[in-house]
Amino acid sequence: MSQGTGAPARYWHALGDDRVQCDLCPRACRLRPGQRGRCFVRQNEDGRLVLTTYGRSSGFCIDPVEKKPLNHVAAGSSVFSFGTAGCNLACRFCQNWEISTATSFDALTDQAGPQAIADAAARTGCRGVAYTYNDPVIFPEYAIDVAAAARARGLLNIAVTAGYINPAPRADFFAAMDAANVDLKSFSPDFYRRVVGGRMEVVLDTLRYLVHETSVWVEVTTLVIPGLNDSDAELHALTEFVAGELGVDVPLHFTAFHPDNRMMDVPRTPLATLRRARRIGQEAGLRYVYTGNVIDPDGSTTWCPACGAPVVVRAGYRIERYALDASGRCQGCGTPVAGRWDARLEQAGTRHRI
Repeated sequence: MSQGTGAPARYWHALGDDRVQCDLCPRACRLRPGQRGRCFVRQNEDGRLVLTTYGRSSGFCIDPVEKKPLNHVAAGSSVFSFGTAGCNLACRFCQNWEISTATSFDALTDQAGPQAIADAAARTGCRGVAYTYNDPVIFPEYAIDVAAAARARGLLNIAVTAGYINPAPRADFFAAMDAANVDLKSFSPDFYRRVVGGRMEVVLDTLRYLVHETSVWVEVTTLVIPGLNDSDAELHALTEFVAGELGVDVPLHFTAFHPDNRMMDVPRTPLATLRRARRIGQEAGLRYVYTGNVIDPDGSTTWCPACGAPVVVRAGYRIERYALDASGRCQGCGTPVAGRWDARLEQAGTRHRI
């Protein structure tokens, strides 16, 4: 695909005078011919909406599934990760900002069609394909086609997303996914408005939809930023929402911020803050609360909710102990541990990372 051309997009309607409105996300961008939406990748081309990044990637990588982060999906396996460019949010703290804020095609270095990606994932022994680095909800046409090819090869499809998408495309996109990690960036509408450039309620609706109306396995991540979303009051509100409206079996990851993008003046998140957030989540009744981007053995371990035994012990992205049977039950007491555990990994023992 040459620069300046694109694949036909879905989720739009004509406004007249060759203008179109994109209906993919709540931004509802109205575009004149040649104009791109806020996400950068959806463009009015001669009175029709196109996806300019179909078949083009900012890069491919083989990652541990725990890096997404997903701790309850095929633990210990690797996934074939890729993304494109652009984003429909504007997080001041974005840690993939070179990709998400790209305003040219310079970031798109690789080309691959859906079948080529699925074949590469299978050939390299990956358990699935992860749509990540930038938000895959802005390239659903490409992601859905890749997911179909991956599913035909018996691979899992994993979305790493902020969940900022309208209901109709949301249903199509997540029907192609097996698991998702959704960023819940804060539990403050004001934070979403000022720091993220979006509306919190849209993300909460996506989370409710995924948990209650789909079979997608869901984990939630909150990047804890000192002085912005780390107060006890906000952490209590966030964890009570997850426990009360999503369920106590939904894993919640509190991850450490490091200075980046337009927030270089904010310090790194102290480990003590993440441990406090984890404790608040546990007090809200959540069974699986994790800390990330730090060394914290307790916060990276999956514990049996009944007997308290460590059933998946992690050191970074390495699995050091795996004590679940083929159906995901604690080998000590037989209690089911919520997740999509892969029977083929039961006897894998200690697994080394690429």
